[in-house]
Amino acid sequence: MSVTRPPDSGKTARLEARLTNEQKALFQRAADLTGRSLTDFVISSAQEVAGRTVREHEVLALSGRDRQVFLDALLNPPAPAKRLRQAASRYKNATAR
Repeated sequence: MSVTRPPDSGKTARLEARLTNEQKALFQRAADLTGRSLTDFVISSAQEVAGRTVREHEVLALSGRDRQVFLDALLNPPAPAKRLRQAASRYKNATAR
């Protein structure tokens, strides 16, 4: 099976990695089974896992109780404490010039 590759899309960065013969053989077998080059297979696999990892770390998951506490704080915020009022006053004075 022949896979056509798109023309170079301005790729200039390079990544190198050392791996065992067993790892390379496994990656090559998987690449062959999907009809891709070893490089394309490794890059697409790494990109997929990297994207999933980033999404997992960017999403905040709350329990039902946590969600309720958060919403209550938004809808019924506590009055500002004395130190916060003082800090706001100092900020207003400093920026009023």
